[in-house]
Amino acid sequence: MVTRSKWQSLPTEAINSSSLGIDKLSPGDIVDLMVSEDKKMIAAVQRERERIAVGIEMIASALRKGGRIVFVGAGTSGRLGVLESAEMPPTFSTDPTLVQAIMAGGQGATFAAKEGVEDNYEEGARAITRFGPTKKDIVVGVSASGMTQFVRGALTRARRAGSRIIFVTCDPGSELQTFVDLTVSPAVGAEVIAGSTRLKAGTATKLVLNMLTTGAMVLMGKTYGNLMVDVHVGSEKLKDRARRIVNIVTGLDYDEADTILKKAKWNVKAAIVMQKTGDAYPKALVRLRKAHDSMREAIGEDIEPRLRGMLQGHAEAATKLS
Repeated sequence: MVTRSKWQSLPTEAINSSSLGIDKLSPGDIVDLMVSEDKKMIAAVQRERERIAVGIEMIASALRKGGRIVFVGAGTSGRLGVLESAEMPPTFSTDPTLVQAIMAGGQGATFAAKEGVEDNYEEGARAITRFGPTKKDIVVGVSASGMTQFVRGALTRARRAGSRIIFVTCDPGSELQTFVDLTVSPAVGAEVIAGSTRLKAGTATKLVLNMLTTGAMVLMGKTYGNLMVDVHVGSEKLKDRARRIVNIVTGLDYDEADTILKKAKWNVKAAIVMQKTGDAYPKALVRLRKAHDSMREAIGEDIEPRLRGMLQGHAEAATKLS
């Protein structure tokens, strides 16, 4: 059969043989089918392990040198980039300009689909130009199909400015990878609903972006063990988390943790350093700066044994209660 479609051969548009009769299944069987397909998606992400690891180091290196990260995408891919950028400041106390996102169709397209904006190559180029890419920056293009013209326009312009490029797609055969620095392309296979890339492709993309940002922030010293020590305490919930982290690391009770956090202007790292070393707040900040923001280096302790002991104690207590 002759076709004039340039999308038909894409893996993201393929028909899934496992879900041909999905409209005849019970709700429970639909769940089983989708879980089975998502297991394949997880395996596809795992196969990209080495490339994701390279991307983590690329991003961390750029941030250490004063660079910025910007995600560029359309539709689901664009929204996932927006989500990553929005979550960085509250989770890791990053400056809002450090990790940004460009969405085809602008902010309004985040909440309501805008058809056709993804096809505008020139607008992609204009959008990244407004960001002002430099040689220090990394631009992460996100396109499940690998065909999104908005993303292509943005990446082409960013490359011209000297920015490094990471391309996240679910089409391993995309020719766009020929001019980027790194391609991460989990081959998730055909969607349960043909062409609905908010499903396996979207979930795989979310996993990849989570790993890239979280991994880079860990390398930047934004955690102590797996504790969120750079949390931005903008709500009562997050203030409570800060108190609990100080309690876990230092042994101070809840009220004492609150007192020292107030002295440290709610900087969790500074509060811990102050308690562990006796430093005043300004000196604690200097110590952290000299330690490249690493809690482990600043106080010379490994938190892992303490955390393991705490978890073991919780497990033993739960066993006794049962």
